[in-house]
Amino acid sequence: MKFMWMKWGAVPVAVLLLGGVAVAQEQSSSGSQSSSGSQSSSSSSQSGSSSTTAPKPTIQQRKENQQDRIANGVQSGQLTAGETKNLETKEAAINKETATDRAANGGKLTSAEKQQVNKQQNQMSKQIYADKHNANTAHYGNNEVGQRRENQQDRIAQGIKSGQLTAGETAKLEKQQQGINKQVASDRAANGGKLAASQKQQVNKQQNAASKNIYNKKHNAKTQPEAKKQ
Repeated sequence: MKFMWMKWGAVPVAVLLLGGVAVAQEQSSSGSQSSSGSQSSSSSSQSGSSSTTAPKPTIQQRKENQQDRIANGVQSGQLTAGETKNLETKEAAINKETATDRAANGGKLTSAEKQQVNKQQNQMSKQIYADKHNANTAHYGNNEVGQRRENQQDRIAQGIKSGQLTAGETAKLEKQQQGINKQVASDRAANGGKLAASQKQQVNKQQNAASKNIYNKKHNAKTQPEAKKQ
């Protein structure tokens, strides 16, 4: 009888032990699932964050981008002085219109005005591309006249990139360069492709005047306006 009591008395103890093991396993499993769910939620959140669409460039950023493309075209010779003058004249007109619209609206642009400016900049973008990829290129040559011409264009390009030259100032400088280039081409055509000594002196005199003009415009109070909230 004593043996039987010990045998049956041990049963509840075993049951309690087994029950404790089962509960511990369930808690462990539950914790694992919770951790997995948390990781899944975090991953989903990160995925959603990475798929967020980048904000559209502001009008000022588009303007700066256009100017950088023009400056690169001037420096590489893809844009002639005449092409640059035309592009910057149009850019100056857009800038003037934008400034007028801002002044009439407390320094901001309405949605309709923003759409209009973006449409104009889209047209500008296409023209910049077309002018940079057509057959017209600026050939400077290895002579003294060609080297001065290239130097002037490099200075103008640097002024565009730095913001020291506004679109209107650049248009005027390139108009001056265009006039010099036309005279040089005309003189060469009249002299079998070469320039006489007196013609070289005349070109250098004109480039001296152009050089001073570039310096003055790069160091005056006019600069490309800083970015503003749209």
